[in-house]
Amino acid sequence: MNEFLEQCRSAIGTQYVIDESADMAGYLTDWRRRFTGKALAVLKPGSTDEVAALVRLCNTHRVPLVPQGGNTGLVLGSVPDESGKAVVLSLTRLNAIRATDLINNTMTVEAGCILQTVQEAASAADRLFPLSLAAEGSCTIGGNLATNAGGTAVLRYGNMRDLCLGLEVVTAQGEVWSGLRGLRKDNTGFDLRDLFIGAEGTLGIITAAVLTLFPQPKARLTALAAMNTPEDALRLLTLAQGYCGATLTGFELMSDFCLQLVATHYPQMKLPFAQSSPQYVLLELSDNESAEHAEALLEHLMSDALEQEVIHDAVVASSIAQSKALWQLREHIPLAQADEGKNIKHDVSVPISDIGAFISRTDALLADAFPGCRLVTFGHLGDGNLHYNVSPAAGEAGDALIACQADISRVVHDSVDHFGGSISAEHGLGAMKRDEIRRYKSPVEMRLMESIKSALDPLNLMNPGKVV
Repeated sequence: MNEFLEQCRSAIGTQYVIDESADMAGYLTDWRRRFTGKALAVLKPGSTDEVAALVRLCNTHRVPLVPQGGNTGLVLGSVPDESGKAVVLSLTRLNAIRATDLINNTMTVEAGCILQTVQEAASAADRLFPLSLAAEGSCTIGGNLATNAGGTAVLRYGNMRDLCLGLEVVTAQGEVWSGLRGLRKDNTGFDLRDLFIGAEGTLGIITAAVLTLFPQPKARLTALAAMNTPEDALRLLTLAQGYCGATLTGFELMSDFCLQLVATHYPQMKLPFAQSSPQYVLLELSDNESAEHAEALLEHLMSDALEQEVIHDAVVASSIAQSKALWQLREHIPLAQADEGKNIKHDVSVPISDIGAFISRTDALLADAFPGCRLVTFGHLGDGNLHYNVSPAAGEAGDALIACQADISRVVHDSVDHFGGSISAEHGLGAMKRDEIRRYKSPVEMRLMESIKSALDPLNLMNPGKVV
């Protein structure tokens, strides 16, 4: 492989070909620090043309490649396996914002742009790019597209697929498809854009994208409501959609145990209620009319919800600081669970109307099969996406729980399937769920996916071992 690496150095520069073990370490371990792979080298191209040149070299020498952005994924999709045969293709040097079109409400950015950088650039232009994730300070646009990221505002703005109008992609053969068209209507054949989005780098490498921007809201209001059951939360959702329509931007469900964990590990974060409740909903309105209009909508909503006994308490943030404090409760749930110890994560979706039934059924099944396990259930109720996580019994180490991970996940995933849901709502399949998905997708669907992979990447060099 010396000849291959020398040709890579000639293509992108010696300093951007990393093959020392110590220097590669950060690129080989997944975000949760539970798996470390091996690689022939880490390659850091600085342009689309350099990406294409490297892909052609990989074709010539039959070297597999693993595209990587911020490496914040949770399903082992952006790290290599343990064979040491692959190269990691880090796209972080492709970080330019190429163009902003305020009339078309679009921004053309490269794949290595940090999500937060794009948000800030949009804000500086008096526009909004609405994708919002816990990892937005380190995840990249390419990774967001490769996994069709969701986040907290899907209810109003949709997933990453909905926020992208066009792509630039390096194919598995090292050709460049330039589809950076900022068109909202283009009915001229197969939608290649949607094919590459969500493919986790297994069909080609996304190098740039045309993103959709929105007007900045005139006002944002945040409220936290307390209630008894997930079914009550669904009733509140129906009321909120009726009162608020498109101004309803976020609708997050959190169990009491979630917030107990936050209070335990982050005592400076105070729950603004004197008494605890079994369930909470954090909701946000983004109003393009005025703050007064948003306040009136929220006041009517909360008044009606209290009168109908859908909720029994609520607080409305009266300042930006209070709004951030409420959102921090939600955002610190994964951190608090990690501080509590090892845990098992499930990123699932079921039809919104079945969320209450799914939680009740799955809680009971796990309590029976794994007595004492504690359930950390939270997520994007407005779009049906739950983070249904499992922690060990109080006082127990997580090793025993992790040893049962396959059995626990089988219970959860079978229950998801029972309700016609998906075992991966927004994290993707990666290597972790590649084999598991075969239990839930039909043979016809799997054959179609495998046919697409074979047609576009016949040498199986693009992120092999992931998705299919």
